[in-house]
This record gives sequence, C-alpha cells and structure tokens, in this order.
Amino acid sequence: MTMLPAKFVERVLRELGPDEGGALCRALTGEPSVSVRLNAAKGLAAPSGRPIGWSSGGYWLDARPSFTLDPDFHAGRYYVQEASSQFVGHIVAACGGIRGGRVLDLCAAPGGKTTLYSTLAGRGGLVVANEIVRNRAAVLADNVRKWGVGNVAVTVNDPSQVARLEGWFDAVAVDAPCSGEGMFRKNAREALGEWSEENVRLCAVRQSEILSEATKLLRPGGRLVYSTCTFSVEEDEGQVSDYLKNHSEMRLLKSEKFYPHKIAGEGHFAALFEKADGAERTAPRPLRPRVSKEAERLYRAFEREFFLSPFAETLHEAGGLLYALPEDTFDFSLLRVLRAGVRLGEVKNGRFEPSHSLAMCAERAECRNVLELCLSDVRVGRFLRGESVETDEKLKNGFCLVCVGGYPVGYGKAVNGTVKNHIPKALRRMSA
Repeated sequence: MTMLPAKFVERVLRELGPDEGGALCRALTGEPSVSVRLNAAKGLAAPSGRPIGWSSGGYWLDARPSFTLDPDFHAGRYYVQEASSQFVGHIVAACGGIRGGRVLDLCAAPGGKTTLYSTLAGRGGLVVANEIVRNRAAVLADNVRKWGVGNVAVTVNDPSQVARLEGWFDAVAVDAPCSGEGMFRKNAREALGEWSEENVRLCAVRQSEILSEATKLLRPGGRLVYSTCTFSVEEDEGQVSDYLKNHSEMRLLKSEKFYPHKIAGEGHFAALFEKADGAERTAPRPLRPRVSKEAERLYRAFEREFFLSPFAETLHEAGGLLYALPEDTFDFSLLRVLRAGVRLGEVKNGRFEPSHSLAMCAERAECRNVLELCLSDVRVGRFLRGESVETDEKLKNGFCLVCVGGYPVGYGKAVNGTVKNHIPKALRRMSA
C-alpha cells in the first residue's frame, strides 16, 4: 500500500477536515484509473469504457490494454491522457475556443495537452509547444508527430526567451511544474520521492515567475490557462489570488479542482483567465521560407506522384530537411526550434525521400499508392516491428502509405510484391 508523507496527510486533514481529508488519503492509496482521448481526425470508434463528461473524445477504459501492442496507438488514433488533465480543453472550448488561433503551450512535455490544443486550433491555427528540457522536448516532438495535425512548432527555450514573442498569442497555456500531489497513486515512486513542504514552496515561487512571463506573451483580450496536478492551496487557489493581485489586467473566468475521492481521475487544478483589451498585438518578424529550387522540384515531383492533390503549401528547408509550415509562422531565429509543422523528408542522391512525419499527417483517401491492412492481419505486427512484408495487392513500385484500419502507421517502399519498411528504427517498438 502507498504510504503518504506524514506532513501531507497532516495538512490535508487540517484543510479538508477528517472526513473529506481521510477520503482523499484513502483514494490516493488505491488503484488509478486508465483513460484516453481519441484523435478526432483519425476516426477511431469509441472504446470499451465510460465517456469522460468534460472531454470530447475522452474515455475511461474498463481495463488497461497493452498500448505498445496496439496498432491504433502507433497510428496516433488516441492519446493516453489522464482524465482530469483533459478538462483544460473543456474550459477553453466553453469560453469561445481557439480555432484558427495562435496558441502557446509553455510547459508542454510530454504532449497530452499540446495534442489537445492542436486539435482545438485546427490546421488553420498554430501551436507553439515549448519545453525547456531537451530530452523531454524530443518525446514531445514524437507525440506531436504521431498525432498528425501538422500545426505545431516544438521549441526548447526558457520562458523568458519565449518573451521575444510578446503580445503575439491568442491563448497561452501554463501546465506548471508542481509538487505533484495529484500523482501520488498514478506515479507513486517519483511523486512521493520528490514531495516535501519545501518543494511545495519552491514550486509556488517558480509558478509565479512563469505566470508573469506568460502574461507578457498574451495579446489583449487573449486567454490564459493555468493548471497543476497538485492539491496545494499555495500552488492552486493561492497562486490564482496572488496572480490577480499582481496583474490587474487579468480577470478570472473559471476555475475547477479535481479530487480522486470524488471523480475517477487524479488530482488536478485548472483556471482560465482573460486579459483586458488594449493595444493591438505585437508582430514579431515573420519567417521567410527558404528552399532550393532543386529540393522543391524533387519534392513536387514526389507529391504529384504520391498524392491526388497538393499536400504542402509553404515549403521551408533547414538542416538538409524539407518542412511544410503552418500558415502563421514566426521567424525561427527568435527561438530554438526543434521541429515545426510537418517534416516532409529530405533529398538524397538526387531523389526525395519522405519522412515518417509526412506519413502520420497523410490521409489515406488522398494517396495513390496504399497498402491497407486489417487489424487481424499478422503482417501488422511484423511491419510495426520494422520488418518487410509481402503483398498480393497491385502496388506500384515505389513509396506507399501503409495503413491499418484505414489510418497510416508509416511508409513502406514497394518492390515487386515486397513492401520494405521505412518506419524509423527508434519507433519500431512493438514486441512480438
């Protein structure tokens, strides 16, 4: 049984009383629930479980499946996301939404909320997903690629550096580093090992600093989402109170706190603010896309052969790689950009080779050369493990999109009835 920190128990019983506090502590020593959020763009049927009332496409599962063995997981058709954390999408949507807007996810890894904002913003929007720790940013970029909307730029910067885009965003999300009390039963070893009263105080100070930087980035009339996975008043309601005192231009629209003894989810706190109208937003330098004539020629030739209609509008070449960028993109020299938009591929030995990112953003109906596998096909597991597969289908020799249940899991290259695997080696995770 999970042993909660004595100081935490003492505080909870004092703040909530013996009945409520005791119920919370008992809940934190139980089994966590398992929940997912479906990718609306990839058409997965509802799983066996209960809908999450505050999340469109969110479900509590009846049992925890082996996600790494599930082709739908590899196809980005759902994200394994804690139910309570999905609430931020509800409060954003309930207050007008962010469709087509510029969105900053300031503390973005591993990407649950980023993929949610990506869906809410749509292909006409832009989500800048920032993560200060580079190895966590790499995980974020991988999850964004799998989600497949193509409207995200992953950056690796301190919040003070992101301030170069001051006043530019329609919405800013701060999923703040916190003491993690809401994760005591879901991630017990890490959350319990790092908890202390001193850490609660340090987190509160850091949260205040991040919120101040985030406020600068928000345009007049824009919305700010603040969230934590803790029960600490100092990091939640107290943080909101102090923030409003220090930022008279902001007003609170809504806040909500989740307790695991009341709902089938983990501990979570979320608050939505609005910035007062005022001067017009600032306009950082726009990116001037650059691409060599040869790279564009080779890509367009591939595009005409592979797709039924043009896939990419704005092409940009960087580090030998070719990208399709969201429409409203800032000058990348302002920040450290790990990845932006859709990585289309690269030119090698005078030919264009598509990337896995392009496959995950492609739609089956828009592609000319497709290997379609059903879920029960033994070739699915083999392909996801990185093996070549045989096919009797009449595929044209060359690159083909490999789909499972109608949705892409990666590229292959058809050669006389054999489809050679082009899933990157680092993503070949499906065991036998």
